[in-house]
Amino acid sequence: MGSAQVGFHERYNAAEHFVDRNVILGRGGKTAIYYGDEKITYREVLENVNRAGNALLSLGVEMEDRVLLLLLDCPEFVYSFFGAMKIGAVPIPTNTMLKPADYRYLLNDSRAKALVVSRELLSGLDQVLPELPYLKHVIVVGDHEEGFLSFGRILESSSPLLKAADTSADDAAFWLYSSGTTGFPKGTVHLHHDMVYCAENYAVGVLGITEDDIHFSVAKLFFAYGLGNGLYFPFHAGGSTVLTPHRPTPEHVFEVVNRYRPTLFFGVPTSYAALLQVENASEKYDLGSIRQCVSAGEALPPAIFHQWKEKFGLEILDGIGSTEILHIFISNRPGAVKPGSSGKPVPGYEARIVDVDGNEVPRGLVGSLMVKGDSIAAFYWNKHQKTKETFVGEWINTGDYYYQDEEGFFWYVGRGDDMIKAGGIWVSPVEVENALMAHPAVLECGVVGSPDLDGLYKPKAFVVFKPGVDPSEALIEEIKQFVKSSIAPYKFPRWIEPVKELPKTATGKIQRYRLREMGHLQQAVKQS
Repeated sequence: MGSAQVGFHERYNAAEHFVDRNVILGRGGKTAIYYGDEKITYREVLENVNRAGNALLSLGVEMEDRVLLLLLDCPEFVYSFFGAMKIGAVPIPTNTMLKPADYRYLLNDSRAKALVVSRELLSGLDQVLPELPYLKHVIVVGDHEEGFLSFGRILESSSPLLKAADTSADDAAFWLYSSGTTGFPKGTVHLHHDMVYCAENYAVGVLGITEDDIHFSVAKLFFAYGLGNGLYFPFHAGGSTVLTPHRPTPEHVFEVVNRYRPTLFFGVPTSYAALLQVENASEKYDLGSIRQCVSAGEALPPAIFHQWKEKFGLEILDGIGSTEILHIFISNRPGAVKPGSSGKPVPGYEARIVDVDGNEVPRGLVGSLMVKGDSIAAFYWNKHQKTKETFVGEWINTGDYYYQDEEGFFWYVGRGDDMIKAGGIWVSPVEVENALMAHPAVLECGVVGSPDLDGLYKPKAFVVFKPGVDPSEALIEEIKQFVKSSIAPYKFPRWIEPVKELPKTATGKIQRYRLREMGHLQQAVKQS
């Protein structure tokens, strides 16, 4: 399938395309969102998006003001996201698994004027609220909380009619925060045309989505990956999405598939690995409605691809995307999968592998992956130097190391830096090390990514304990729980290896590549 020519009028608002257009095209009575027992139509979505936009306007939210969304996957996410966008404000979907200090940073860095937050996620924010000088309104979704605005109440009192703001295709539409090697997230600024570009070129061009598809994404809406899968892909085609606020445990995921009969299933390698561990799943659950499975977030191990196909008779299309490029830009194709590879460039994107001088390398040689395509973010907010390093003219330096085989398939080798991708989410080793160092028994430590039995990478810590400390199993378990309680739980080290000393440079920097080599050597010894 070829690249779609995506054109835009001079004045353009993405909310009109994804919401209003479906009603204009006669889909007003069609189910847009399945949520628990609710079936929410496109007409209801339009009215609630308009109400949300009007409610924000009434609170003094203006064009280009930021609105941080700290929401579980729910209809209110959709209303807030497109409601803010429709008035020319800038919604910022945010990771729901962070700590109060992280939210303080994000709210102050973005200078968000309003925060829309799920009631379940409100606890813990109290301690940072006095330190948020730019935040004017906290709007709570769910049971009313004293001292805060109720999302339900302000929607009820707002008009269901709203004219879209006079924005252009090149106006800022939304931000997504992307983690970096410094540990400080970067506000990635996406424009009004970016979502349509991804939807046409990947969702239509590769997956062939139509209005008959029902989408279900294990990856949540605050991820760039999940935002496409579960929201703007189905809304682009006039299809339906299944949203669930619950943690995607294997049993819950299977139950959702059984209940709503999705045709497109989007997972990450860790979720596929977990689903494969459910006993008698192919007998207990019916995956017959699914026509296509997709994976991204980290490289899909070939073993998981083969086990999934053998157990359920379904291919998994692995691909690579990023927050900066918004969605998948290299992907395998239906019926033409090379297990272990990321596939070939998606229509509308170009990819090349270059050496340190920026020269393209011959096929088979490893280099840095550069990508070109019109969904690439405009810049990093308030990060001038990092913007210059990453965004190079029409191209972006992904920071990933790849090689291309003779058939044109791209193969992931690793990061150009020390970031760890665990469960599809970037983890900064420095952040994990800092959390470990706060424990009284730890003298020094180094954290790297290490593969588990499924070939999926998780944080592993090499720890030098203080003199006189016995690194017992009980202590190691205690330290794991300690880290879990101080930073986002998915970042904790799955393994802690006691060592006498850490490999360092002459200037005292930890040599993480040597720690990785130690980890791989230990893995090889265990497997031999």
